[in-house]
Amino acid sequence: MALSHKTRKRLSLLLLLVWLPLYIVAAVSIVNALDRPSIVVELLVYVVLGFLWALPFKFVFKGVGQPDPDAPRPPEDKG
Repeated sequence: MALSHKTRKRLSLLLLLVWLPLYIVAAVSIVNALDRPSIVVELLVYVVLGFLWALPFKFVFKGVGQPDPDAPRPPEDKG
């Protein structure tokens, strides 16, 4: 089932306001559990985790910044 544009906008907002902060807390906890690795390893872990959070939700964010394709368009002026 395809999500409507309005539903995708709302879901993306929910993901950014709720899921992302929880994910950040989990990522910092994972790095803290590694007993302070070298700065290169720590940076690599943050970069990898920074990309991984969005992969499952790629379909939600796709096209959210664009105008609603299903919205009625105003008539064009030919004057």
